[in-house]
Amino acid sequence: MEQLLQHLERFSEVLAVSRTTHVSTWDPATVRRALQWARYLRHVHKRFGRHACISKALERRLQNQWKQQGDSGPAPAPGLANFQALGHCDQLLSLRLLANTALGDASFHYLLQQLFPGPGVPDAEEEWLQGSLARLARRRAAIHMLRFNAYGENPVLQEDSLMKTQAELLLRRLQEVGEAEAGGPGRLLSSLWERSPQNNFLKVVATALLLPPSSPRHQEEELELGSPKTTGEEGQKLLRWLLGKSDVMVAFCRSLPAGLLTSVAGRHPELSRVYLGLLTDWGRQLHYNLQKGLWIGTESQDVPWEELLSRFQSLCQAPPPLKDEVFTALKSCKAQDGDFEVPGLSIWTDLLLSLGSSA
Repeated sequence: MEQLLQHLERFSEVLAVSRTTHVSTWDPATVRRALQWARYLRHVHKRFGRHACISKALERRLQNQWKQQGDSGPAPAPGLANFQALGHCDQLLSLRLLANTALGDASFHYLLQQLFPGPGVPDAEEEWLQGSLARLARRRAAIHMLRFNAYGENPVLQEDSLMKTQAELLLRRLQEVGEAEAGGPGRLLSSLWERSPQNNFLKVVATALLLPPSSPRHQEEELELGSPKTTGEEGQKLLRWLLGKSDVMVAFCRSLPAGLLTSVAGRHPELSRVYLGLLTDWGRQLHYNLQKGLWIGTESQDVPWEELLSRFQSLCQAPPPLKDEVFTALKSCKAQDGDFEVPGLSIWTDLLLSLGSSA
């Protein structure tokens, strides 16, 4: 029992330190050990939760520690003041570290993987933590969404509040590494692109590009999941990185849903021009098959006619000036292709006919 109480006191100290600048000395191994320690205490909670005597003894020790530290040192971190708190101490530790700007890049990346889980099947402990962090993120983001829904947030964002929380974390980290060194944001984004599940990362990037230029800082919510203050500058850094990485940009425009890309293109003219250029390039790779009466590609990776049409349809449903720019580009391609009016001779004619536009 005494050894268990000592473990509890030591972890309480770790939890308090997790909010300070001392975490700058923590490497990923230290973070992993701290999480393992937290998981051990969660198992203690699970094992002794029904033993009133043990749970009361542990709770008394916790309360006594806070009283002793109250006048002699920095205020202890709230959240582990009773026995029930042991049931989620690994969540609390993870979230505090994520919100601590002093945490080093390598350690932050390790924690970030809890919200950006990689391919493969995680072990039961990691899967539980990922699930609990995701639920907490959804809860905070749902509150965020309810608070600001009256300001007309983009409906695409409302479909996935967790994605929005991940996007806010990404923008916050870009701000932090940008303050530390000039090339930091680009290296961070390239690292995430290489190490994270790419389709999920691209969705996070798109969501980040749709966030408002700034978000008010909220009060601390349950388990102190901080709300990062995003700025237009971080969004521009993200956009410049994306436009400067041709392979990432192609994947971005090919992998993401048409509606999401249309929303992003409507917010960022530089990106809309690149997206429209890629669509026209993909259209030029298709040829008309007389036997099938269809536009088809010669290579398996070519964009199918149905997908190309769907993406143009989505863009043409956008408000001006994006909609007008799309029709102007299509009519220009049609004119360069011979300005045919008969279907099957020019893909641009067929696209315009399918979109309901008179050439």
